[in-house]
Order: sequence, then C-alpha cells, then structure tokens
Amino acid sequence: MRDDHSYFVYILASQRNCTLYTGVTSNLIRRVWEHKEGIVEGFTKTNDVKRLVYYEMFGDVTAAIVREKQLKRWRRSWKLELIEEANPTWADLYDMDTGFVADMPGTRFKN
Repeated sequence: MRDDHSYFVYILASQRNCTLYTGVTSNLIRRVWEHKEGIVEGFTKTNDVKRLVYYEMFGDVTAAIVREKQLKRWRRSWKLELIEEANPTWADLYDMDTGFVADMPGTRFKN
C-alpha cells in the first residue's frame, strides 16, 4: 500500500450487508484505528461501524473528495456490489494486531 502523498476513500461496515459508512482520509491506517477504538464520535461509533471492507487510493486530494461524494450519493445496492466485487468475503482489511491494511485485489492507485 502506498502512503506518501496518498489519499484514501474507504468504506466501513458493521458486518456483512449491514450498516455502511464512507469516508476520506490521508492516513488510512490511523483513521481506521480511530474508528475501531471509538475515538471518532458520531455515526460510526454509535452504529458500531468498524470493519474496513473497501478502499481506493488517490494521488490527488480533490479526486479523492470527488469520489467520496460520488459514493455517498450511490444507491446502497451499488455500494454492496462494489464491495462484493473487490472483497467477496467482506474480510476486515485492517489487522488490529499489526496495524496494517491488507492490499485489496483489484484496488489500484488512482491519480
């Protein structure tokens, strides 16, 4: 996973086919850890949305924000399809023991 001058759009889930949250960050590892530890007040903490099931990387913050807004406008079924295609088992891509995020098949760096 590339992390120098990278921006990430990510989707968290409470469990498979359940509550979803879409966000954007410049530090995916730190941000997911914050969600998992309950440091982030609001929707994800209230709804126990902690499982990283999807992400995309961008080299430009504006492109990442545009993509986040696009995904937030998508129908739920489209988001589920996107997750299923890239992560069919809905595995948590963040490992609490190591603090690393797994590479997701089909995810590529977007400029």
